[in-house]
Amino acid sequence: MSNKALFARRRDGRVAALQYLFAWSINVPTDLSEDLRTFFETQEKPRDHYSFGEEIIDGVIKNIAEIDGRIRSLAHNWEFDRIAKIDLAILHVAIYEMMYRKDIPPVVSINEAIDLSKQFSNADSKRFINGILDRLKDQLGRDARKVEKAE
Repeated sequence: MSNKALFARRRDGRVAALQYLFAWSINVPTDLSEDLRTFFETQEKPRDHYSFGEEIIDGVIKNIAEIDGRIRSLAHNWEFDRIAKIDLAILHVAIYEMMYRKDIPPVVSINEAIDLSKQFSNADSKRFINGILDRLKDQLGRDARKVEKAE
């Protein structure tokens, strides 16, 4: 797969993950696998096209307590419950990538989050999201522009 095709597939996956996690945050399903099946049936492309997004969804849900804890500690002078649900979903995607996906440079996750905020949120959100993710980037202890090698 070419880099351009991989980029487009990952972008589609992030958008799908964002959309699913936004809906999930409002109404947590009783049967996650059935809910995911239904969600992916409504997408334009086959489910396997969104495999990256499904990995993000799974990772966010499994690590939601830790990810939300990070957001709480990084959102200076901002009450967690007042963060817009769409911005929270964008942060969930980006923070999951930055903390758990060493194959993605943190700056890529930040740039993708900013792009998602421009597409799905309001004009002020990108500054808020960038501020939180920039603080997290500084805490990670790794090169923000490089992929970490698997150990």
